[in-house]
Formats: sequence, C-alpha cells, structure tokens
Amino acid sequence: MAHHILVVDDDEGIVEVVQIVLEGEGYIVRTATNREDLKNLADNLPDLILLDVLLSGDDGRDICRQLKSDEATSHIPVIMLSAHSDASKVADAGGADDFLEKPFDVDVLIAIVAKYLSPSQSMHI
Repeated sequence: MAHHILVVDDDEGIVEVVQIVLEGEGYIVRTATNREDLKNLADNLPDLILLDVLLSGDDGRDICRQLKSDEATSHIPVIMLSAHSDASKVADAGGADDFLEKPFDVDVLIAIVAKYLSPSQSMHI
C-alpha cells in the first residue's frame, strides 16, 4: 500500500512539480491550497504533510501547531516549505518535523520524504 502525502501550498506551480515528482516515486499525493482545504483531513489522514510557511491569508506555522496539538494528527510528520532561508527557525517554532527551502532540488525532496516514510514505518489503514 502506497504512502499518502498531502501537499499544502498556494503556489500551484510548486504543488504541480511536487505532485509529479512524488507520484513518480510511487506516493499517492493530494493537494490543498489553503486552510479551508484541510477541513476534511480527518476523513483521510495522510502519512506525511508538506506545508508552506506562508499561505495566502494563513500562517503555515499556526496550521502546523494545530496539527501537532491534535491527538488525531500529532503523529503525522510535517515538513515546512519556504523560500526564506531563515524560515527553518520559524518552522521549528511551529513544531514542524523538518524544513525544506524553496527552490529545492527534487532529489532533496525525495530524500526528505523517504526519511519519514521508510518502508518499515507502519501505515494507517
């Protein structure tokens, strides 16, 4: 069974590239562009979330803190994305598991995702 990844970014170009790359690696990818798209998250929990720090009208750090404080989603690794090089400190403050600076190399993206979704990791049903 393939791992499910949720990509949350308001830049459709980034979302499209990430989706193509990760689907090429065998992952099942869903996308969201804002907090509203996350309302039905509990119905189909992903195995990993790639979350932009700055979404239109929303702060990814707040969304990350909310996910990490909710018992139903606290176990899901969250990797924050940002074009700001100092945003790794910001991502840490939001409780993210890791950080990826934009623009990123696709090999780095694949490696960071694989780090959290190793084949031995248990998957939810």
